[in-house]
Amino acid sequence: MKRFANLKRLGFFTRLLDEASAAERYRIAAEQIVHAEQAGLDSAWIAQHHFHEREGGLPSPFTFLGYVAAQTSRIRLGTGIVTLPLENAVRVAEDAAVLDLLCNGRFELGVGTGGNPSAFAAFGLDSARRNEVFARNLDIVRQALTGKPLHGGDTLYPQRPQLDKRIWQATFSVAGGVRAGEAGDGLLLSRTQPRTKEAPNASLAEIQYPIIDAYLAALPPGCEPRIMASRSVFVADDRGDALRFADIGLRRARPQFLKGGHADPGEALEAMIAAFDTHVGDAGDVIASLASDTTLDRVTDLVFQVHSVDPPHPHVLRSIDLVAGTVAPALGWTRAATVSPR
Repeated sequence: MKRFANLKRLGFFTRLLDEASAAERYRIAAEQIVHAEQAGLDSAWIAQHHFHEREGGLPSPFTFLGYVAAQTSRIRLGTGIVTLPLENAVRVAEDAAVLDLLCNGRFELGVGTGGNPSAFAAFGLDSARRNEVFARNLDIVRQALTGKPLHGGDTLYPQRPQLDKRIWQATFSVAGGVRAGEAGDGLLLSRTQPRTKEAPNASLAEIQYPIIDAYLAALPPGCEPRIMASRSVFVADDRGDALRFADIGLRRARPQFLKGGHADPGEALEAMIAAFDTHVGDAGDVIASLASDTTLDRVTDLVFQVHSVDPPHPHVLRSIDLVAGTVAPALGWTRAATVSPR
């Protein structure tokens, strides 16, 4: 069942949501990324979140990825995302440049406008201006990375112009797809794409196809598309085990899911799995489920996460093995023999 003809890279994504202390969360996430490299995955991605422990426990992505870089040698390391409106743009460029040097060119810089409105308040910023601030900060990041003079005339040290070709923009909107395409950046599509009030039960394909279309139309001539989709995937050797963990995790996540404006799927497990856009079961179940997601026919990169199932750590490691060894190859992914720094 070779389905995803455009798929070039397979990645693992973590939001660091394990039920553990902060130190243990970071240790577990690092171990999972090391395991993903050993399983042959092409990339690993982490999310930045400020303040809200149950939304994501990592405010300092560059620090964490520096720690992970020292334990890995091949896997590409990405931010999915840095909340750019909350950051000093020059410091983002500095941290990104140093990290990319230390990991021998393996860093991918994913940025976005997102963030909880209360986080903006804590930083003394207005969340209503996030798009404006994002655009300005991204321009400064590019300017700094490519060695152009900054305000006052200084230039970045160390400069890392090649990173300008490894920027990814996350978006939920067609306008965001246009913005990423015009810049020649990668496009990050989320498994948590919100639905509109007019179409609360729309599929991911129905709401993400227009974004992809707009992105591709806006790309400069000769610019190679980079389209990444994140998906919730949990695979177990036994279907019953997978569904048991899904029942626990999705019920726990349901209140926050509803708080985010999503339609109430009810309490039946099958309905929750569908509402959360989760691919769960044994390898055969997940192969069939992912094959039905037609958005994935158009992506170059697929990254999978276990949220919101959130099974125990040993089961996450086993799921990584099953995705890399059975599920993804059945859908068209080929494990790279080597990966050279870009």
